[in-house]
Amino acid sequence: MKIRTPARLASLYAGPEHPIDPASPELRFIKAACEKDADKALALFREKKLFGGVPPAVDAPYGRFEGLAGIRRFAEGWLGAFRAESAEVVPVAQTRANGRAVTEMEVHFVSDGMIDQVPMFVVGDLRTADTLDEVRIYCHHTFVPGLQAYRKPIFPSAHLEMGDPGLLTGAVREYYEALHHVPSVDVDRILGAMGDGCRFGGYEPPKPDRAPAVTREGLRREYEHMKSYIPRCVGMRYETIVDDGKTCVIEWVHIVSRAGQEERNRIALSGIAAYERGEDGLLTAIRISDYAGYENTIDWTKTPVTKEEAQRINFVKEFPAGVGRKGQS
Repeated sequence: MKIRTPARLASLYAGPEHPIDPASPELRFIKAACEKDADKALALFREKKLFGGVPPAVDAPYGRFEGLAGIRRFAEGWLGAFRAESAEVVPVAQTRANGRAVTEMEVHFVSDGMIDQVPMFVVGDLRTADTLDEVRIYCHHTFVPGLQAYRKPIFPSAHLEMGDPGLLTGAVREYYEALHHVPSVDVDRILGAMGDGCRFGGYEPPKPDRAPAVTREGLRREYEHMKSYIPRCVGMRYETIVDDGKTCVIEWVHIVSRAGQEERNRIALSGIAAYERGEDGLLTAIRISDYAGYENTIDWTKTPVTKEEAQRINFVKEFPAGVGRKGQS
């Protein structure tokens, strides 16, 4: 069987250094959906979340499914959303901490004798060790037929400020302090938080004209580009942090300034990233899944909100001059 859409997440990161627990409920949930077994998928949830009296949910790139009936619709429609006849899960890495479990995986969707390899983050809010309250799935919109490059922020932000690096530790904190450095990204500090051979990427769609950033020079190019608009135009606000001491997975949402809207057409979107530490405490891998840079491709007649509504979410006229950390440049 031929591969129509290749992924490189597994080839970059799969190995004994990333042990997988096949009993982790978020992984079992996706496997059940791939097996067309909605009953098995539903068995991982209860009628209400453990607290709050609210229904369980699955939040996917193409919609939110609430309650057991909604989760059944999700499971029964999983293959159809990707126009697939069957699918197989290839788990790559797992992070479990802070009441959540995250499996990074490739899902190999089969249709017309061809395989589409789709890299995904699957985040499970744990009810118990083996049951779920909520699942959130992240993959690039280009892997989902007909999907626009817009995903309304999953989490309503409590306040419109960039994430506080004090919530993070070690190299991940250093990375975010450098990323939010005023007046622009401190590229040297970011590179200083990375170990030799640090790998970047794995979730972006294949780009034949652009080699992956796996060298020091390639990584510098990536962050020099980010320096042109961070933090002046856009910032990241953390909404969840799952850190097991080796890998820190952060779900975040953008906050966008007027400059970000006017100069780069940026809007607030949900995204996720994993930052992996080596034995020396420096970063060995950075894996990001978001739609940044695709805003100009959006057909706003096919989105759940208008462009004007999207622009109002997490908008600030400008970021305070004190955002970030000016020292240690």
